Amino acid sequence: MDVKQEVRDFLVSRRSRITPEKAGLPAWGGNRRVTGLRREEVALLAGVSVEYYVRLERGNLGGVSDSVLDALANALQLDEAERAHLHDLARTSATPLRASRPVGRQRVRPQVQWLLDSMLGTAAYVRNARLDLLAANPLGRALYAPVFEMGGRPNTARFVFLDPRAQDFFTEWSKVAGEAAALLRTLAGENPYDQGLTELVGELSTRSELFRSLWATHDVRQHRTGTKKFHHPVVGDLVLAYESMELTADSGLRLNAYVAEPGTPSAEALALLGSWAATPVRLATKE
Repeated sequence: MDVKQEVRDFLVSRRSRITPEKAGLPAWGGNRRVTGLRREEVALLAGVSVEYYVRLERGNLGGVSDSVLDALANALQLDEAERAHLHDLARTSATPLRASRPVGRQRVRPQVQWLLDSMLGTAAYVRNARLDLLAANPLGRALYAPVFEMGGRPNTARFVFLDPRAQDFFTEWSKVAGEAAALLRTLAGENPYDQGLTELVGELSTRSELFRSLWATHDVRQHRTGTKKFHHPVVGDLVLAYESMELTADSGLRLNAYVAEPGTPSAEALALLGSWAATPVRLATKE
């Protein structure tokens, strides 16, 4: 990853989305050549000199204090995920460049698999910082069956952007695609020297026009909790709440768990999917 270019593109993209009115500034001059704030306006809001801000926007974040980064984040009205991404970029800028090296496929510990298998009625899996699915319980594997059926290493981003079934599987596919690209951008900021992640981004950029356009927005997000809608090939429509939890003993791994609100059609469908997953001779796929 070209860190200086990443910093420049991120700051320019955030600056361009804020109008003077939104920032509480008078709109000086009627003929503005930029869609958002000018550099001097960001500098004013952040309490730094114009020269210093220009230096930052050119990608020179190495050695910048947290207080300056926070002032810059406030000036650009960054949300929590964007603030964290800015700090990640600054840390990377301050770290001597290391040669990228392949990282072996991570595996979950037996204890983590036991935990997954004990989560009855909950669809759960463990993924790494490249969105590879490394382990799942039976219900999690059944829920994400189309992803596991792709062959090779199951990867949710690759499924979303490269598998035509994704548009039927995710009811809100466009939303999911935007979130997936933003999450990968966040992970790239956290893991700038992960060669496998770099290769995944390159593959998606080459093969998916949608991913290229979403990647160019430099949006970031944190995937912690929310609701996701599915149209499952076996049980039909599902609306599931999810929680994403870091495995603190296993750097880079997260456990994602999906549950349905009790007493809803989704709860009935998820229970049916659990029965289907546990049946040796499985039910015919629902049309």
